[in-house]
Amino acid sequence: MINKKVEKALNNQVIIEAASSQAYLAMASWAECNGLNGIAMFLYEHSDEERQHMLKLVKFINERGGKAIIPQLNQPTNTFKGVRDIFTSLLSHEINVTKEIHEVVDVCLKEKDYTTHNFMQWFVSEQIEEEALARNIMDKIELIGNDKGGLYLFDRDLEKLSSVTNNDSV
Repeated sequence: MINKKVEKALNNQVIIEAASSQAYLAMASWAECNGLNGIAMFLYEHSDEERQHMLKLVKFINERGGKAIIPQLNQPTNTFKGVRDIFTSLLSHEINVTKEIHEVVDVCLKEKDYTTHNFMQWFVSEQIEEEALARNIMDKIELIGNDKGGLYLFDRDLEKLSSVTNNDSV
């Protein structure tokens, strides 16, 4: 049976992952409506990935004898000033998710729940990749500046990256 404090921390992380999925979905929709199909594809995939993270947590909680709580979510922001605004928000969000995952790990250690601690290491590693990707994208956006041609190429590159990712998972 899962420790109640650990269960509560994991259910909080379910909320965070679900909200992340919704936030990235809103960003993807904005990008698509603004003719940025590559960025939209990237963000739709990112939204799906966050939902998979949520499901991974839900299944783990239930398999350990706890009860996963499926949250009601607040509507995410769906208006953005531009591409920089979206990816600045994405990076900030990923940094916050990392902080929250570290909180879950901390609860696991305090409660001596080493099974859940081991499970959470996947999320710790995943966040290193997520933050690195977001920082890399922000670096590219800084290089582009206000150059519309650069934005076009960036959008096209993300579309190609998304196509490769989609083909790999099939």
